Amino acid sequence: MLDKTFDPKAAEPRLYAAWEASGAFKPSEDPNAEPFVIVIPPPNVTGSLHIGHALNNTLQDVLTRFHRMRGKAALWLPGTDHAGIATQMVVERQLAAAGNAGRRDMGREAFVEKIWEWKAESGGTIINQLRRLGASCDWSRERFTLDEGLSAAVRKVFVQLYKQNLLYRDKRLVNWDPQFQTAISDLEVEQKEVDGHYWHFAYPLADGVTFQYPVAFDEDGKATEFETRDFIVVATTRPETMLGDTAVAVHPSDERYKDLVGKHVVLPIVGRRIPIVADDYADPTKGSGAVKITPAHDFNDFGVGKRHGLEAINILTPDARLNDTVPAEYQGLDRFVARKAIIAKAEEDGWLREIEKTRHMVPHGDRSGVVIEPYLTDQWYVDAKTLAQPALKAVENGDTVFEPKHWEKTYFEWLRNIEPWCVSRQLWWGHRIPAWFGPKLSADGEPQYVEGQFEIFVAETEEEALAEAQAHYSKLGFNKRIKVLASAQVSLSDASYSAANEIGLFRDEDVLDTWFSSALWPFSTLGWPEKTTDVARFYPTSTLVTGFDIIFFWVARMMMMGIHFMGEVPFKQVFINALVRDEKGAKMSKSKGNVMDPLVLIDELGCDAVRFTMTAMSGQARDIKLSKQRIEGYRNFGTKLWNASRFAQMNECVRVEGFDPATVQQPINKWIRGETVKTVAEVTRALEAPSFDAAAGALYKFIWNVFCDWYLELAKPVLNGDDAAAKAETRATAAWALDVILKLLHPVMPFITEELWDKTAEFGPKRDGLLISAKWPELPESWIDAAAEAEIGWLVDTVSEIRSVRAEMNVPPGAKPPLTLIGASAETRARLARHRDLLLTLARLDSAREADAPPTGAVPFVLGEATGALAIAEFIDLAAEKARLTREIAGHVGEIEKTAKKLNNPDFLARAKEEVVEENRERLAEAEAAKAKLEAALVRLASVG
Repeated sequence: MLDKTFDPKAAEPRLYAAWEASGAFKPSEDPNAEPFVIVIPPPNVTGSLHIGHALNNTLQDVLTRFHRMRGKAALWLPGTDHAGIATQMVVERQLAAAGNAGRRDMGREAFVEKIWEWKAESGGTIINQLRRLGASCDWSRERFTLDEGLSAAVRKVFVQLYKQNLLYRDKRLVNWDPQFQTAISDLEVEQKEVDGHYWHFAYPLADGVTFQYPVAFDEDGKATEFETRDFIVVATTRPETMLGDTAVAVHPSDERYKDLVGKHVVLPIVGRRIPIVADDYADPTKGSGAVKITPAHDFNDFGVGKRHGLEAINILTPDARLNDTVPAEYQGLDRFVARKAIIAKAEEDGWLREIEKTRHMVPHGDRSGVVIEPYLTDQWYVDAKTLAQPALKAVENGDTVFEPKHWEKTYFEWLRNIEPWCVSRQLWWGHRIPAWFGPKLSADGEPQYVEGQFEIFVAETEEEALAEAQAHYSKLGFNKRIKVLASAQVSLSDASYSAANEIGLFRDEDVLDTWFSSALWPFSTLGWPEKTTDVARFYPTSTLVTGFDIIFFWVARMMMMGIHFMGEVPFKQVFINALVRDEKGAKMSKSKGNVMDPLVLIDELGCDAVRFTMTAMSGQARDIKLSKQRIEGYRNFGTKLWNASRFAQMNECVRVEGFDPATVQQPINKWIRGETVKTVAEVTRALEAPSFDAAAGALYKFIWNVFCDWYLELAKPVLNGDDAAAKAETRATAAWALDVILKLLHPVMPFITEELWDKTAEFGPKRDGLLISAKWPELPESWIDAAAEAEIGWLVDTVSEIRSVRAEMNVPPGAKPPLTLIGASAETRARLARHRDLLLTLARLDSAREADAPPTGAVPFVLGEATGALAIAEFIDLAAEKARLTREIAGHVGEIEKTAKKLNNPDFLARAKEEVVEENRERLAEAEAAKAKLEAALVRLASVG
């Protein structure tokens, strides 16, 4: 017999272990089984399960379990990402906390070994947490982006792209993190709004040049007064970068400066002559209309520099101190110390004209928290524009579809404006770049070791690189020994290395961007570049479930790499899940104290409740507003099913060997059979789409309302009656319907359904196996009985309408008013006669009869072709109820006026956060709906008397 309640804490680990031990997580070995494949978005190896993971992985598991039950070879392939910068930071902090030597003191090999030790001890945290969520991944295929197989794939891809001229080394601007001393991706940059200043500097014109600058204007904007100036004013929020200025730009159409284009200014402090150039980047409406150009330290300026052939002067060291390209008194200063010194100098010498306060966005490293610098450095780049073209066409042609479809726009916008992809990082943890550098040869054939001037040999192995180098230098007539050196420093140091009789190669010390290896995830995880059976069977994958924030960084790059190396798209569908916010629509953050920990929620409310909530709220919206109360509600849904199963068990509703639902005779059994058929079709369609919220909604409605609230209630008189045949049929039908429910609900709520699958088989025939491996129901439409649907539908509608009237009119629960039907057809009168007893019980009525006119003191309501009249006057205080309804309507009117005023205020819409505006819109809609309902009730009440 079922326990009184379901105990998730006890059941979940036991059931998960049983699933894993059964081998159910592995795809079917049936060669005829259609594959269904999902590759998990690999969480960082440093990570812990957060609410976003809970949503994303719940949806993946729902799909995997659904397709597994449909007989497909369902593979959900798990793994983790090595998370270069995050992991390196974690281990460096641990070493520092323990008082150990730092990374640079330890050396590369020793430090990387420490990271592997950390991974062995702590790197599996999130994998174990995914098990807590019920994730039915095939753990035997678990991958890691730095494992041996994926490393081989990364090397092959890098080398092939290089040989195809799709990967190259170039000196360009990157986002530079001075703390970690590495380039970082845009995703790792956090824009923060901070208080700052515009410092307005007057750069003196060279060669005695002056010009007339307008200082007064008429009403038409035409200049009326001028002053003679021998300087041009520029403004900057980063004064220290002026030491790297190589031009001043003005707009080509700016009349103020047209005669200055081609002239020069003398850069203060430095004394460098720099040109005034005309470029569309300069905005005549902002500030003075003239902008200083520092190509080595600003992304926009870099573009201006390229267009005008300007020198790019890097003034910073990797740790953001001023280098030896600046005047001696500033060399070695921290960038912010130098800023203060330059401002002081400008004020002292008189070329600081104005200080303007501002609030502006400043990029920070999301890991380090320090201000990011645009930094000019040699990096490796992928020709993303060329690779993007087939990826664009694939989505345009429908080879891969996005759901919701509007996310295709985000994908297209990024790919159509794509820039070269910087794939190198100055870290030690990651895929080391398979490139070796060798010296250029002088005119007399001697190796020349000059920093930044090397021959490059890209190969999958050191042996291949040596062979390429040997071939290269042999062609140049140099046949001495070639060997690999420990580092670039060795080759550049005369004291430690002599090039007299040999050539030394050294390997690039940088590693690849984590997203590079992640871009290969759909095929590298299946064993590529080897021609494995998994690659042949499971590529391309079926559906990718991921977040909108990485459409550019991951989805687009997987599309590019998959098409280029595999010849077809990596997945046929991309489902973009929503962002989970708090119940008010605010983004969750530790600083706000509104973070919801999914593991805490699972401990408190059970995994199934969390999963059903995530599924039910995953619709077309961009955001999910999550509250604990919502999860508690779905826990109650699980409790409802558990109690219904206990009721069925206590009433001997046991599965019957050979029971055929097609043969049932009782109207309620024909009805529930048809409702079950419709629900199977609806849930199947929804999960095929996928439309997760539609699937959850259909399940909730059928299980709570149809099966529990109506069918079991309607079945009680039969189960308690004397008709043995009807009783036996109803018991078997209830058991059959409950089995179908467990199958349909299993992908979303796997634990409670698996437990009920087991416990409900304690009586009757034994199960063939676990529910996770059971066959998804397929039921014929012919089982829908129109007559039974109309018969039971009439009863359900009648009871529902009476209950609604009672609630609106505030009729006490214990009151039993009489019901009168006016204008009822013969069929309705017959139904009333057949179901009178049930109607009296379910609707709490004193009597139910037909008449030609309604009695006095009755509330009318429509019931099909008939009119129902519920005599309630004696049970309520009419005046008090009218006053109550009038008062509540007035309250809603006030709320509607107040909220509408806000929403009609452009200033409110412009200033309020998006979630606040949306909350007000929802409040307005709810108030309007409530007002309309109360007004209808008041009209009804007026007819009573």
